Amino acid sequence: MNKKTVKDICVKGKKVVMRVDFNVPLNDQQQITDDTRILAALPTIKYVLEQGAALVLMSHLGRPSGKGYEKEFSLKPVADYLATKLGKPVAFAADCQKADAEVAALKPGQVLMLENTRFYAAEEGKAKQKEGMSDEEYAVKKAEMKKAKAAMAEKLASYGEVYVNDAFGTAHRDHASTASICKYMKAKGGPCVAGFLMQKELDYLGNAVENPKRPFVAIIGGAKVSGKLEVLGSLMKKVNTILIGGGMAYTFLKAKGHDIGKSLCEDELLDTAKETLAAAKAAGVKFMLPVDNIAADAFDNDAKTQTVGNDIPAGWMALDIGPKTVEAYAAEIAGAKTIVWNGPMGCFEMPKFAGGTMGVCKAVAASGAVSIIGGGDSVSAVNQSGLADKMSHISTGGGASLEFLEGKVLPGCDALDDK
Repeated sequence: MNKKTVKDICVKGKKVVMRVDFNVPLNDQQQITDDTRILAALPTIKYVLEQGAALVLMSHLGRPSGKGYEKEFSLKPVADYLATKLGKPVAFAADCQKADAEVAALKPGQVLMLENTRFYAAEEGKAKQKEGMSDEEYAVKKAEMKKAKAAMAEKLASYGEVYVNDAFGTAHRDHASTASICKYMKAKGGPCVAGFLMQKELDYLGNAVENPKRPFVAIIGGAKVSGKLEVLGSLMKKVNTILIGGGMAYTFLKAKGHDIGKSLCEDELLDTAKETLAAAKAAGVKFMLPVDNIAADAFDNDAKTQTVGNDIPAGWMALDIGPKTVEAYAAEIAGAKTIVWNGPMGCFEMPKFAGGTMGVCKAVAASGAVSIIGGGDSVSAVNQSGLADKMSHISTGGGASLEFLEGKVLPGCDALDDK
C-alpha cells in the first residue's frame, strides 16, 4: 500500500491531528506496565513537533461501555507518562468531542491528548439489536449511530489541518478516529497521511505478501483453527511451508485419524481441516504438523506430563509441541529467507509448556531471515524470550496484521492519501 507519509507534506505552523495506538496495559494503580506502543509512536510524534506543528493526539484504551467517562479507561495516566518521554508537558482534554478551547490554545511545538475516543459509542458506530427490538427499530438505531459516527469524525477533523494515522493496531477498524475522519479532513483540503510506524508496518507486511524472499515460511499457532482459516487460505498462495502449532494442531491431527485424548479440538471443523490439508497438497505447500507432543493430565503447570507421539492417550491433553517437532521446525526455519509468525506453539504462559514456543523463538532469531512477528501472544512470547531485538519486525497490530495477511482491506490505511 503506497501511501503518503508525514515526510511527504509540510506541517510547519499547522495543527496536526494524529491517531495513535496507546491501548496500553495499566495496573490497579493506573500505572503503565508495558510502554511498547507509546515508544513505537515517539518517532512520529517527535518529528511533527520538530517540524514546528502543534499536535493533537487521540487514541482508545480498553473496551469501555461507550456511555461516558470510566476512570479505569482514562488516558490521563498515559498523557502524564508521555510527558516524561517527551520532556515537555502534554496537555489533556477531558472530553474528546468538547476540546475546542484546548485545541485553540495550542501553540506550535505543544501537545494535547484527547480523552479516550471509545467513551463515545459513536467512535465505533455500531448498533446492537437488543432483545425485543423490531427490525424497523434496529434500522432506525443503525441510522442514528451512523449519523453520530459521522458527526464525531467531523468534530475530530475540525481540530486540525492535517491528519496522521500512526495506529496500525486499529487500522482494520472503520471507526470515527481511524477512517471516517479522513472524509472530513479531505473535504477541507487537509492531507491524510501515514506516520512512521504505520509506514514500517505496511512496508514489512507488504513485502512479505507481495515480494517475499524465498523460501517463505509461515508459522501459525494459537488455540483455534476457526480464527486462522482465512489466513491459512491466503498464505497457501504465497508461502513455501506452513508450520502448525498450538491448540489448532489437534483439529488437524484428529482430521488425519489420530487420537487426541482431551486435547483442544473443533469437531465441527474436521471436514474443513481435511479440505485445508488437501488444498495445501494441491498448491505444493509443505504443511507440517507436530510429530510429538507434551501431554498433561490437567491444564495446570503442576500437572503430570509425558512426551508422546501423534496419538494422545485417553484422559490426557497436549499442551505443547514436543522436542522432535521443535527440531523439525527449527530445521525448516533455518533455511528460510522470509518468516511470518502468528500464534504460539503451546501454552507458553505456563513454564512447563513453553519449550515449543521458546524453541521456535530461538530458531527464528538465529535464522537470519526477514522475520515478522504478529499477534499479541506471539509478541508476548518473543518479549518473554529476550530475543525481540533479533527479530526484523514485531507488529503492533495482531488483528490488523492478520487481516493484512488475509488480503483484506484495512479501512484505516485505505482512507489515507496515495502517493
